[in-house]
Amino acid sequence: MEASTAANSSASTTAGKETTVLRTFTFSSYMTMAMVVSYFPLYFLDQGYTESQIGILYSTGPFISIFANLILGIASDRYRTIKKIMILLLFGQLVMVSFLFTTDSFIAVCFIMTAFYFFQQPMNPLTDSLILLSSQYTGTPYALVRIFGSLGFASAAFVFGQLLRQTGSSATLIICAFTILVTLLLSFKLRDYQGSLRKMEFGGFFKLIRKPEIVTFFVFVLIISIAHRMYEGFLAVTLRQMGASDSLVGIAWLISATSEIPILFLLGKYGHKFKELPLLAIASLMYAVRFWLIGHITSPMWVIPIQLMHSVTFAIYFATALRYISTVIPDEYRASGQAVYAVVWSGFAGIVSGTVGGSIYEHFGRGAFFQLAMVLALVASAGFMAKHFLSRPPKDTLL
Repeated sequence: MEASTAANSSASTTAGKETTVLRTFTFSSYMTMAMVVSYFPLYFLDQGYTESQIGILYSTGPFISIFANLILGIASDRYRTIKKIMILLLFGQLVMVSFLFTTDSFIAVCFIMTAFYFFQQPMNPLTDSLILLSSQYTGTPYALVRIFGSLGFASAAFVFGQLLRQTGSSATLIICAFTILVTLLLSFKLRDYQGSLRKMEFGGFFKLIRKPEIVTFFVFVLIISIAHRMYEGFLAVTLRQMGASDSLVGIAWLISATSEIPILFLLGKYGHKFKELPLLAIASLMYAVRFWLIGHITSPMWVIPIQLMHSVTFAIYFATALRYISTVIPDEYRASGQAVYAVVWSGFAGIVSGTVGGSIYEHFGRGAFFQLAMVLALVASAGFMAKHFLSRPPKDTLL
């Protein structure tokens, strides 16, 4: 009895340490994301680039990330390692940010940012895969680890916003390099949970993603993703044009990231009681309201309450979409399935929102830009609800 108790205590201690490392890593990783999403557009704006050029920079990365997510996601499942691939990705990010210090040529920056996104974009789906797989060993639900990503994003958005207010945007690259280096050091302490899974078979995976119920789901994900990326990519530019300071931009991102936390916690505890597709329809509808509001405000201060809607848009959408994917994709295909989701969410959506969206913003203005995003959100909402009524409930596995 005593031996059994000691063993259980040891296992609990180990699980606690693993969870702490994973939470710290997630916190740090999302700090980098806050820099890329919140302050890179302002950095390039201060470098003298136009909205269309920023749109191109915003879309070249997602374009290459289509291949990066698929290649690295499949490689992760094939060779049963997430940790080693993430170490490689973080090292690549650090090198690319270092190159940005050496040039201000738009063409050169395009190539550097393309390479940077090749290393940066797969991080989120691989991190999500690692968190989802870790819950089987640590007993900690996904949401209670992912919350620390929101905390990292929120903290970085606010603290670095205040710092950049004092130093100017020239410090953006230094701060980003620092967060990447910290995340790289933390990655060496991670446990590679995927090593215990059976090896994937390519034929089974490609058969899986051709199933109609999965294809239609990803189509609607693409539609809402384009709208979300339009908002995300040009929010900082919108606020700057309305006279907002970098500090206010940071506060706006802080509010949105913080608002995720209670919703993620509630979904982690009670989300399983609700059907996924109706929740996705509700989130998409709230996205439409959010886009309509941001397109009509006249003072940048109004963005603060609008950013609180992040809780009932992105937080509900993100956690619910992952839960739906987990019901239709087995664990041995987890990283590959997350890669496909990332390709749609950030790859294809990033290309369309950056190129087409940037052109619409520059030539037709903020109103038309966010009206288009609103219409896309409404289409996605209707699509998710129609899929709910017309399709059968997903099975545990479709293989």
